[in-house]
Amino acid sequence: MPEVIFNGPAGRIEGRFQPAKRRNAPIAMVLHPHPQFGGTMNNQIIYQLYYMFAKRDFAVLRFNFRGVGRSQGAFDHGQGELSDAASALDWAQSIHPDARACWIAGFSFGAWIGMQLLMRRPEIEGFISIAPPANLHDFSFLAPCPSSGLIVHGDIDKVVPLKDVQNLVDKLKTQKGIIIEQRVLEGANHFFEDRVDPLLGICSDYLDRRLAATADAA
Repeated sequence: MPEVIFNGPAGRIEGRFQPAKRRNAPIAMVLHPHPQFGGTMNNQIIYQLYYMFAKRDFAVLRFNFRGVGRSQGAFDHGQGELSDAASALDWAQSIHPDARACWIAGFSFGAWIGMQLLMRRPEIEGFISIAPPANLHDFSFLAPCPSSGLIVHGDIDKVVPLKDVQNLVDKLKTQKGIIIEQRVLEGANHFFEDRVDPLLGICSDYLDRRLAATADAA
């Protein structure tokens, strides 16, 4: 799990990068929860998602947004963090220039940033959004959503009520050409306390099915 430092728009960005064995392996990037509420790249869910991709031979990057850990800069309410994520993807692509595809995974605030990045980077072919904060941030930029993906939410989330996420999912599902898979995890709050293992099971199963479908189509 090599520690990396690379240049971002607000200065140095601290990350962890697991290179892939194959030159044309896909890239995955994992984005952490809200920086002002204790979110870092060492969040348990972010850590587990990172290894989920690494075990499937992705080149995987997780990093601290500006102002978190050893990353320079200050919290920028999403705009700067989106720039951080774009720079991070650029850096990962410079290390793995032959990567054939890219995935993005994010938790809460990180899911919001990830879905914005999705709109700007056509090479992102899949996403995993965990507890996207549909009541706290505007998701209307997903018009249309360019890639198929998974949205996971807890049924007892008091930070982001299920109905708000359901509205987002229903809107995305009206679009042609993409498939949005939704899973509601029973007994899970916003932080998935005591429910991380089932959450990772859902994400792993989804990723494996998507990878198998890609392999079959090749």
